[in-house]
Amino acid sequence: MTYRVCFVCTGNICRSPMAESVFRARVDDAGLDGLIKVDSAGTGDWHEGENADPRALSVLEEHGYTLDHTARRFEPSWFARLDLVIALDSGHLEALRLLAPTEEDAAKVRLLRSYARSSPSHRSSTSAPPVPSSPDCGDLDVPDPYYGGRIGFEECLEMVEEASAGLLAAVRDDVEGRAT
Repeated sequence: MTYRVCFVCTGNICRSPMAESVFRARVDDAGLDGLIKVDSAGTGDWHEGENADPRALSVLEEHGYTLDHTARRFEPSWFARLDLVIALDSGHLEALRLLAPTEEDAAKVRLLRSYARSSPSHRSSTSAPPVPSSPDCGDLDVPDPYYGGRIGFEECLEMVEEASAGLLAAVRDDVEGRAT
């Protein structure tokens, strides 16, 4: 059975496509591409049908990542087919939980940086991090680089890369747990 992960930011042209690209590369490198499917979307439809921001694409390419992307909006019906919904900031976390049809679906929503080895929630547990509540998780946000310069995209990539290893470990545990 395929494990499905969707990364979500605001317009699906900066942070979530970058996270999708990095995590897909991690999944491929781990030889899990047949077991884990990676996707992304936005909480809004402002950029629906567009490619990723050129600055995001440039930074990804310079660091060896590829991305074939068309922006789209996250739909509540997707919860039924997704195993994990990864929010890029606390605003997305809250918006996605409000969209969730059930409490079980809301529990699928996690903040990406909660999987970073340096985050307090990751250090306290070897399995998937606890679901943080939005008032306490602002320090786990991946800031939106859209209105800034290239350095914001570089910093976004660093945060995404840092969290991807912990996320892959948690997803691998879930996949292996299902297989037993």
